Amino acid sequence: WKKLYFAHHWPVTVCKMNANDCHDPPKYWTIHGLWPDRAEDCNRTWHFNVTEIKDLLSDMRHYWPDVLHSSLNRTQFWKHEWDKHGTCAATVEVLNSQKKYFGKALELYQHIDLNGCLLKAGIKPSSSYYKMTAIKEALTRFYGVTPKIQCLPPEEGEKAQTIGQIEICFTKQLQLVNCTALEGESNPMQAHLELGTSELSVCNDTLPTYYPSEVQ
Repeated sequence: WKKLYFAHHWPVTVCKMNANDCHDPPKYWTIHGLWPDRAEDCNRTWHFNVTEIKDLLSDMRHYWPDVLHSSLNRTQFWKHEWDKHGTCAATVEVLNSQKKYFGKALELYQHIDLNGCLLKAGIKPSSSYYKMTAIKEALTRFYGVTPKIQCLPPEEGEKAQTIGQIEICFTKQLQLVNCTALEGESNPMQAHLELGTSELSVCNDTLPTYYPSEVQ
């Protein structure tokens, strides 16, 4: 793989997407995952073991919660992320154990501070709409690289899309890099995320964008 997608999702939108037992989702961007752009070197025999990250658990529950299932003792979400993405990311030394993979993602989360960055740009959950280009420009200005932003398309009879996920990309050396694929570069990471019935896809630059403050 060539780069890592560090995905943050907006819990309120995630809870809107499908049958779930969301209770009072966090009102801040949380980690969805740290994903190599190709899942090719994955090790199916390297099983997730929650005791390896026991020192990280309070941070994990806060910054990387399983938004759809609010029980605190559930580790399913992290297991899935490790099995599918962590075992691939582990081909680089800084991510080559469960503790390093999850710990580094938590560190990147603090470093990126997406919540703070959006607030500084005056972009906060609201009942009025934003222009997608304004959100993108604010993030690009802040980080110096192009993020990948995913939305829920408008529902029947609605005109606005709903922001759901923001991905910031890194090289293997954990340097910030544009998320846009270079000419001729294949990007086999599926563009969308199957979550129940509706799914996220890359936001449309021309549609008004809703950044919801609570689950409707």
